[in-house]
Amino acid sequence: MVDVRKIIFIREVITADEMGSACETITRVAAIAVLRNPFAGVDQTDLSHLSEVSAKLGETLTQDLVRMLSGPPVCYGKAALIGSSGVMEHGAAVLHPSLGKPVRAAIGGGKALMPSNHKVGPLGGCIDLPLGHKDEPWSFDHIDTMTLCVPDAPRTDEIVLCIGLSDGTRAHPRVGKGPSAS
Repeated sequence: MVDVRKIIFIREVITADEMGSACETITRVAAIAVLRNPFAGVDQTDLSHLSEVSAKLGETLTQDLVRMLSGPPVCYGKAALIGSSGVMEHGAAVLHPSLGKPVRAAIGGGKALMPSNHKVGPLGGCIDLPLGHKDEPWSFDHIDTMTLCVPDAPRTDEIVLCIGLSDGTRAHPRVGKGPSAS
């Protein structure tokens, strides 16, 4: 089992846009798990252990996130920040093969691809966790981002795993559904 050093939950309640105009309340939540990377500094081809760990974390953390929302989940996303002794593929291993299924189960479905981001970064580095509509991938109004960081992570041998949910769009979305077909 991978050692989880700590888990952080963030709940953001948005009541106005960046210009101060009131909007319908939007709640965005994120779970951040800081875990030891057993493959840091090791040339390993079988990364399935990281996928198994993320699936377990995804199940428990997403259940907590759903309870933190003010309304039903509409958007989701995931991200990973890998410490400097790790590689990009360690982030791919925690995000892609197994994390989506338990997240979808906890939120009651999700037809769209779960947006994701992963990168190698420094201690205290930021990661942009993309959010998108869980069922409608072309709903531009729901494309959003939460920028997350943990001041003391990732250490060189750690991974910062992030899962995010939202119960609404951006404040006052004006982009629409995209260009109409000709």
